[in-house]
Amino acid sequence: MSLSRRTLLVAAAGTALAACAPTTRPAPPVPTAAPRPTPASVPTAGSVPAAAPVAPTPTPTAAPTPESPAPEVPAPAPAAVPTRAFVTARYADAVPEAWGLDVPGVLTALPRAAAPAIALTFDACGGPGGSGYDAALVDTLRTHGVPATLFLNARWIDANPDTFENLAADPLFEIANHGTAHRPLSVTGRSAYGIAGTRDPGEVHDEIAGNLAKLTALLGRPPAFFRSGTAHYDDVATRIAADLGQRIAGFGTNADGGATLPAAQVRRELLDAAPGDIVIAHMNHPAGGTAPGLAAALPTLLAAGRTFTRLSDAFR
Repeated sequence: MSLSRRTLLVAAAGTALAACAPTTRPAPPVPTAAPRPTPASVPTAGSVPAAAPVAPTPTPTAAPTPESPAPEVPAPAPAAVPTRAFVTARYADAVPEAWGLDVPGVLTALPRAAAPAIALTFDACGGPGGSGYDAALVDTLRTHGVPATLFLNARWIDANPDTFENLAADPLFEIANHGTAHRPLSVTGRSAYGIAGTRDPGEVHDEIAGNLAKLTALLGRPPAFFRSGTAHYDDVATRIAADLGQRIAGFGTNADGGATLPAAQVRRELLDAAPGDIVIAHMNHPAGGTAPGLAAALPTLLAAGRTFTRLSDAFR
């Protein structure tokens, strides 16, 4: 039976620790980053004028002093990631008002300017959620030249170091943060799909910042996007993520039901994805239906003129 892309896959969730969920609402407005200040120009020293001749015996004119080089203006240092102590103190008394897949601070669709495109995103959960690698899925994306954003958990990276390097070196893909231990993001210990969530602001910080530091060291730059294990959040946790410089990517289409759907259903979900959708699927279950479903859907989507984008290319 074909599943609507917005139908909650409750039965599948209990057995798929990698599930992120299947229903969304319209995306909240995305704040526009303030422009960086331009450093003021630095004036240079002028030349020293030539000395006047002395009578009656003329003297040589003094050589002009070479123009002094302008002092170098150092590039601004990257913003420091707030410490655990800072986050704990700042949100000690914060009480969440929302919980789920689509709360304030979660992006569930592309901005209007990028809406003709679709953003394919693939999670690799690691640990009990699976540390496998779906090479056939990645090969399909490369064969068709389709870009994607890959959300990698710290444990999956540790289990697949060579594969990580290969993916990170491919400009077709953007690497994003899928957390340190694949936990739902809560300041009160809420769980999703049987996975216990973080219990306080300090644990929220750890879940985000641990893998953020790992990816920053490996990539040479911080990843721009974050998705928690199960893609569940409360609205205090999303504020902490923003403080850590992470934009949270939700989704509008759940293509593989947490890596539980057969290929035919994955194909139908992908064909039903609308322009502007953020699509979630998984790349850590090579025995599942995700790769063959994608391979069956992509030629049809491309023939219909659909285009695809990485998240950072859409949210500029």
